[in-house]
Amino acid sequence: MQLPPAKFVFDDEDRRGMAVDSMVSGGCIISGSTVRHSLLFSNVRVNSFAYVQDSVVLPDVEIKRNCEIRNAVIDRFCEIEEGTQIGVDPDADRAAGFHVTPGGVTLVTPEMLGQQVNVLR
Repeated sequence: MQLPPAKFVFDDEDRRGMAVDSMVSGGCIISGSTVRHSLLFSNVRVNSFAYVQDSVVLPDVEIKRNCEIRNAVIDRFCEIEEGTQIGVDPDADRAAGFHVTPGGVTLVTPEMLGQQVNVLR
């Protein structure tokens, strides 16, 4: 399947779509948000004022506005709701039902978010 190249939009002082020291796959849109030291697989959308650092985001994920994701692995098809913080406070992540490794990496799956995924394979 051919995907369009990654797209980075907005270049305002407080709302700049950018990725630094990261790999961003085709079909991704970084819209007014910052991605650092991370790997984004295909069809990932990172919306305005979100921040992703030291993370792996698998295909078909949407990270909504004002989210902060650090030291995390986000599974396919997750929809991270606006204002969500993941990887910032391991105790809060555990309380939210996410898996936190002994090394401090937080794993998030759609099931952990209460989202049902219907995929034809």
